[in-house]
Amino acid sequence: MKKISQTSALIFVILIYSCAYQFSIASSAQQNKRLKTGLPGTEKYSPALLDAFEKRQASRGESYKARTRHITLNGEPLYTNRLFLESSPYLLQHAHNPVNWYPWGEEAFLTAAKLNRPVLLSIGYSTCHWCHVMESESFEDIEIAQYINENYIAIKVDREERPDIDAIYMTALQVLGQGGGWPLNVWLTSEKKPFFGGTYYPARDGDRGAAIGLLTLLKKLKTTYQAKPDEIQRVSQDIVKAISSEFSIDHGKTLPTTDVLKLAMNYYSANFDTFYGGIGDAPKFPGTTPIQFLLRYYLDTDDKKALQIAELTLNKMAAGGIYDQVGGGFHRYSIDNEWLVPHFEKMLYDNALLAIDYLEAYQITKKPLYKNIVNETLHYISRDMTSPQGGFYSATDADSLSEGGSSNEGYYFTWDSKEFSKVLGNELNVFMKEYYSVTDQGNFQGRNILNTPINNNDYVNTVNITTAQLEQKIIKSKKLLFLHREKRNKPLRDEKIITAWNGLMISAYAKAGFILNNKNYIIQASKSADFILNNLFINGRLLRSFNNGTVGLHGYLNDYAFFISGLIDLYESTNNIKWLNQAIKLDKILEKNFEDKINGGYYLTENNHEKLLSRVKPDYDGVLPSGNSAHILNLLRLGLFTSKNQYNKRAISALSAFSKSLINTPMNLSKMLLSVDFYYSEAKEIIIITPENKENSNYKFLDALRQIFLPNRILSVITEGNDLKNHIKTIPIAQGKTAINGQTTAYVCKSGTCELPTNNIKTFIQQIKNK
Repeated sequence: MKKISQTSALIFVILIYSCAYQFSIASSAQQNKRLKTGLPGTEKYSPALLDAFEKRQASRGESYKARTRHITLNGEPLYTNRLFLESSPYLLQHAHNPVNWYPWGEEAFLTAAKLNRPVLLSIGYSTCHWCHVMESESFEDIEIAQYINENYIAIKVDREERPDIDAIYMTALQVLGQGGGWPLNVWLTSEKKPFFGGTYYPARDGDRGAAIGLLTLLKKLKTTYQAKPDEIQRVSQDIVKAISSEFSIDHGKTLPTTDVLKLAMNYYSANFDTFYGGIGDAPKFPGTTPIQFLLRYYLDTDDKKALQIAELTLNKMAAGGIYDQVGGGFHRYSIDNEWLVPHFEKMLYDNALLAIDYLEAYQITKKPLYKNIVNETLHYISRDMTSPQGGFYSATDADSLSEGGSSNEGYYFTWDSKEFSKVLGNELNVFMKEYYSVTDQGNFQGRNILNTPINNNDYVNTVNITTAQLEQKIIKSKKLLFLHREKRNKPLRDEKIITAWNGLMISAYAKAGFILNNKNYIIQASKSADFILNNLFINGRLLRSFNNGTVGLHGYLNDYAFFISGLIDLYESTNNIKWLNQAIKLDKILEKNFEDKINGGYYLTENNHEKLLSRVKPDYDGVLPSGNSAHILNLLRLGLFTSKNQYNKRAISALSAFSKSLINTPMNLSKMLLSVDFYYSEAKEIIIITPENKENSNYKFLDALRQIFLPNRILSVITEGNDLKNHIKTIPIAQGKTAINGQTTAYVCKSGTCELPTNNIKTFIQQIKNK
């Protein structure tokens, strides 16, 4: 997939626009009339649909709140469409639009064919700012809704639940020469073939300076669809061919060499922002897997430029507005080069990947800042993004309600300078106002996005206090600001639990639990893994999502790949063999249902998935790594654990399949570069055997491992007795290994050759440091 970027026009209006829901009032009599006649421009509701609505309303109870400006005097929604029967938070946001929305499915396309209508496909997600704007301006507008209902079949899709549909029609947009983004609006034939598309459209001509608004566009495209069916058919067929071409991979046959690592480093070095860090221009997304690559490249080559790029990027992000200075965690991206003004959404996957970035940087540099960022980020996830059962929620919105009741982007996270001073009090405000760069004018719509442009060492000299005193003031100010902010209206939270994203966060907690020696993090990772296995692993299949007791479709490649990664990381952090056995079990399912046996690699969807315009084989690492990149590394790790060459063969087959992409554009597969590095590094196999009834005697060896950045290794910590017997069934290299002389003994092996077993901690450290 090509990299998705926002247009400069969108970046501009993000800064100047905030949407507000207005509420229109209708009588109960009008509501009853609407329920009998249906939506504007539609026929009556069918008795079956009315019955389904009533049952679903009863199941949701009184706590359900309709998101619409069309309500009765009794506070009931005036309109209800088919999306009310869905579980996706995004679809439910549109369930009371006057638009006659359908969920994705054959009913919609059969109806379009029967009525000879084009299809309007609109794709977004629940925390998407511009999706909200377009809903308020267009899909809540009666005139526009009526025109859509009379002339189109309208379909809404949650991109987070259906990444397969989103990938295909986002590619269609790129084929049409447009930048991508959400909301994604695509016009289709009844055969699901696209013939036109775009992202956000204002409602009418002239709105926001646009020459053509959505209503005019809808009319023009409907006229063309009816008047020139042959032209529509030709254009749509050409687009379908181009989509297939985009998704076709020029498969390689031989393994890429380590030259691809050098090529990637050359790219990052040449395109690095030497002042603010990161790669490229605004909008600037956090470089998550590129950071991990750069840290490994530094470890392998001692190229200090790699570490410089990684550190500057991490430092600037931590100091910028993209990081929530008060509550912890990262926003989705920065609309400027400086990491100052973020798009205020917070996504689970960003925070999982960034926590690992900072964790690995801490291992290399031992800088407290990086450890603090990890702890604050994971504390935020535990506090705000974790369900009572242990699953992790998906995201929070960019928008929130101000005290005046209007919806504003970023309001929850920003500060009026007077409010800031009042919360902190005179003495603390003297130090922290400058520290957080707070001014009367503000830096975002008259308010302040907190950021820390002066590093702590320089600042203590400026204000003439000690570092310890400053740290205490920072802690106190964050506490006061947080407690005050908690009184505000919080942004909407998408409580959908996605398997893939939970897998990423399980990895973050498991790794942090081990490296920072924090048992609570490991407990949290274990609870999430249990939640997924208990609720989203049914009848031998992983499922994609869980929301309010309702589970979604069969899982996609990245659901399996990311969750397997999390299980392997959890095994290495807990030494509980059940997690590794579960990872092996899931890989067998993935191999059977997703693997391309001929060319190598894995498809996004399983073999019996709904047939779409094309079957995608992910070959691009964007803000999320591809499932292929993640699973190749899984296979290499499982191969070392189990000593089964079949895992290595499959990993080599997949790496070979993507070798041409790795050679031509290695920076587009930054996560896959980690697998290349792992493969050629001759990763270490570390087995630590502990005597029975002396489990805690291994702490010196584990403490040594925590201090050393050693990403290319596997680790098994095993207790003699039954634990060892259970491990040998899965990990045959544990056979014959004992706690020599009744003392914890370490075995360090590489490429089938082992160092002498040792009880001596200094010898162990030397062995794991040896290249």
